[in-house]
Amino acid sequence: MKFTLSALPTAMMTVALMSVPVVTYASTDIGSIQSQNNVPPVTVTQIVDADGQINNNKIAIAPSHTLADTHAEQRTLTTLIDPITHKAIDNSYPLEVSSFLSLEQAQKLLVQVSPKMAANQAAIAASEYQTDALKTIDNPLVFARVSASAYHLDQDIDLSSLRNGIINEVNSSVDNVVPPIANLPDLPNFGELVGTRIPDSYDLKRSGATAGAGIGVVWPIYTAGRTDALTGASNARTQEAVADSILDKNELYNTLIERYFKAQLAIIAAYLREDAYNTLQQTDHMAERLFEEGFISRVDRLEAQSALADAKSESVNANNDARLAMIALQRLLRTDYRIKPTTPLFVSSRPLPDVSYFQDLALNNHPGLQKVAAKRAQAQQLHALSDTGYKPTVLLYGYGQLEKDPSWVAGISASWKLWGGLDKTASLASSNAQIRQADLSEINVSDNLLLLVEKNWHDVNNAQSRYQALQSNVDLAAEVLRLRRLGLQEGVNTTVDVVQAQTQSLKARTEQAQAANSYVQSLAALMQSCGTPLAFNAYLNAADIRLPTLYEK
Repeated sequence: MKFTLSALPTAMMTVALMSVPVVTYASTDIGSIQSQNNVPPVTVTQIVDADGQINNNKIAIAPSHTLADTHAEQRTLTTLIDPITHKAIDNSYPLEVSSFLSLEQAQKLLVQVSPKMAANQAAIAASEYQTDALKTIDNPLVFARVSASAYHLDQDIDLSSLRNGIINEVNSSVDNVVPPIANLPDLPNFGELVGTRIPDSYDLKRSGATAGAGIGVVWPIYTAGRTDALTGASNARTQEAVADSILDKNELYNTLIERYFKAQLAIIAAYLREDAYNTLQQTDHMAERLFEEGFISRVDRLEAQSALADAKSESVNANNDARLAMIALQRLLRTDYRIKPTTPLFVSSRPLPDVSYFQDLALNNHPGLQKVAAKRAQAQQLHALSDTGYKPTVLLYGYGQLEKDPSWVAGISASWKLWGGLDKTASLASSNAQIRQADLSEINVSDNLLLLVEKNWHDVNNAQSRYQALQSNVDLAAEVLRLRRLGLQEGVNTTVDVVQAQTQSLKARTEQAQAANSYVQSLAALMQSCGTPLAFNAYLNAADIRLPTLYEK
């Protein structure tokens, strides 16, 4: 579908931009963004659908972490398909989103649809659950045991050796008890008499079943601080995950501002190129009439035609650049239709606060320092854990059988590591080195932040001065162009003079728009380096210079 750009009296431009409503998804943290303040539009032109229709676009948002619970009460979770990767995303919910978005609306949408933010929230949730799991590690452990078994025994036992041994033992015993007496009749063989009663083998068959149950308890009443150290280390890892998430979120905000206002700049550039093309069309028409009437030479006529061809080519290229910039913004917000930015480029003529103000903000708010602090906390907890190497662990334990006449056991035990395992001295040295590393890293990060804030602060001031200085160039170029066109009508100037004046006017207006974009991007970088990216919105709302915007709601 094409869009027609209807502008102020002299400008008409067709921008080939496809607009298709789609479904997208994502996850979310929207609590940190406040409601949008209305920005008074400064409208020069308005892009509308060529067929005059207005599209109601719909996208879908998918929460993929624990914060989604706050939305579950109001939305029905379902499974949606990512419009880019076409992967199914569970636990998603729909959301109505217009294709016309202000910056604050886009910021709110970004944290909802960003897979990176959803992944970070899942990492934070996982770390929090691990910490919660460790908190109960030294609670009493109660367990139950139930057993049931059946048995069957079928065995042929050889008794011949046992019988022969008994026979010999009986005969030997009889000989020792009854002394030999002459003329006595022979006594019976007592061993044989006994042996005849013992078989050579015996077939043993037995079967039956047994069952039992019991309950026991183990309670670590003293662990020398190991539990606290493990829980503390896990909690510090959670804080590190939170700091990483904030870093990524701040970077995403900065990327959004970069793409949002680059799209605005590209749209303005496309408009200016189209406006220049329209003006040169009028110049070419005038040159054609003057040539037919013999007032200009063929060379002047050809120069006008050449300039018009170049202007048309530049206009097409600018439209393509605008389309690409809008696609980049669309991809970031994960839609299949064009996002039309309604917040204009801006510049504030007011001076910024002193650089020390922003440096203090950075030292107090930047998540990089929070991450270093989390690393140091982890090292301290590991040091505490290593220090427990040779301290005892004391347990209470007990077990009882659940029977009619139950047996039970209870007691207390203590265990010490005497030798082996991790070397305690080396472990303590390692954790001390990690603490020192964190302390030195904090100094290094602080130094780099202060320097970065200083650079960004100067960049904002330079862009502000550049924009204000270019205003005289814009006014001069516009006046020269007006005079050159009048001179061409009067035969005083040539088409080359008009083309050169048009080129200078286009250059001046484009440079000023680029300076405004440099101001916006430098201000966003300054706010990010301070760790307060959303403070950018306060400067936006307070700005007293706003460039024309081609879209409005």
